[in-house]
Amino acid sequence: SIGIPACFSSSAEKQHSHHDHDHGAVTRSGQSVYMSVYRTKVADHCRLITITWCKNLLLHGLSVSVEGPEGEEQYYTCKVELKPWYFWRKQGSKRFIVDGKAVDIFWDLKAAKFNGETEPTSEYYVAVVCDEEVVLLLGDLKKEAYRRTGCRPALIDPILVSKKEHIFGKKKFSTRAKFHEKGRWHEISIECKNKGNNNYNVDSLNGVQPEMEIRIDGHLVIHVKHLQWKFRGNESIHLSKMRVEVYWDVHDWLFSPGLKHALFIFKPILSSSTTTITSMSSSSPSLSSSSPPLSTVHQTRSSGSVEGFSVGGSSEFCLFLYAWKVE
Repeated sequence: SIGIPACFSSSAEKQHSHHDHDHGAVTRSGQSVYMSVYRTKVADHCRLITITWCKNLLLHGLSVSVEGPEGEEQYYTCKVELKPWYFWRKQGSKRFIVDGKAVDIFWDLKAAKFNGETEPTSEYYVAVVCDEEVVLLLGDLKKEAYRRTGCRPALIDPILVSKKEHIFGKKKFSTRAKFHEKGRWHEISIECKNKGNNNYNVDSLNGVQPEMEIRIDGHLVIHVKHLQWKFRGNESIHLSKMRVEVYWDVHDWLFSPGLKHALFIFKPILSSSTTTITSMSSSSPSLSSSSPPLSTVHQTRSSGSVEGFSVGGSSEFCLFLYAWKVE
């Protein structure tokens, strides 16, 4: 298994482990999965709400999960399957009772535009309502959402804790992502290759050494040579006015047979200086084959947040990319 760094909140870690079972579903169906985890006040307590979009050849799916009573590993889940012949499911609502209070999920996906993506890009809304407040609202049809729910915006804005995406490829893996909710979209590409050899499995290298390149918006930000010795590591890159810590664990790509995935984590940290994309080595040395998995890589967190960033400049947000290698 692939570990994760302790660079995000314990609540996100709990949610992350709670959804580890979706690896099996991804492996079986080959479906794309895009998961967003938010933290906000629901039924008088701070809880996690997980929005999951999935896509395969037959359907688009939406799942909304609300964390249950504190201290219990329980989630209330609403699932919607957007099959072409199920028009009526593209708009609806569902109610949970959480700690004695009603929590309503409203959605309208009748005209949702996906533009080839797993998550819709426009013409939709998904709203979570509790105590006559819209505690979470996604999509661009905000007026329609407030009109339909008949509720006011919540006084507390939800905080985006993490995003998790499963992507597939042979040697190159590409996606679009935001590093914080109010930022712009960035193109991310990850490529593993060998000079003179198209297969980067160590068993068939015959002396050829694999390399890995990570590009953001076409700019090369990380280049890892001798990947068989540096299959776990981390570096810092500068992107606009942010520093982004990038962690990777590609052990299973190189040493495990069959369908396998690597894990990449992008952790934004607010920076006030750099305005162009640059790359710099992390203050800690690159992790070698003797290094522990990412779950033991620690990073200090500060308390208190403004627009998702703590007072110390560290964002609570982490982006997880699961890159599945298909033969």
